[in-house]
Amino acid sequence: MAQRTEPAVAASSRWIDSDGIRYPRGDTHAWTPGTNQTLCGVPLSRARLDRFAHVPWSEALYLAELGEHGVVLCRRCTGATQSDRRRWVRTDPRP
Repeated sequence: MAQRTEPAVAASSRWIDSDGIRYPRGDTHAWTPGTNQTLCGVPLSRARLDRFAHVPWSEALYLAELGEHGVVLCRRCTGATQSDRRRWVRTDPRP
């Protein structure tokens, strides 16, 4: 089975479009399928988050930009999924 690189979505509630497909609504987190926690460390079962394995994180970003369905992205999950973020590096170490 191929390893999926982009995380899926877990959210506190859902809405159903006209085709009958479930989409996230409310507090939305990035989630790696096969694990029981989000990228920011929130346990799915204890937080009662619904899993949306068919919805990639990039689609959740798009839904949040639209602002029509009440998708609120987790700041920590958004930061964890950014590939271009710069990590802190010490340039002049102390002796």
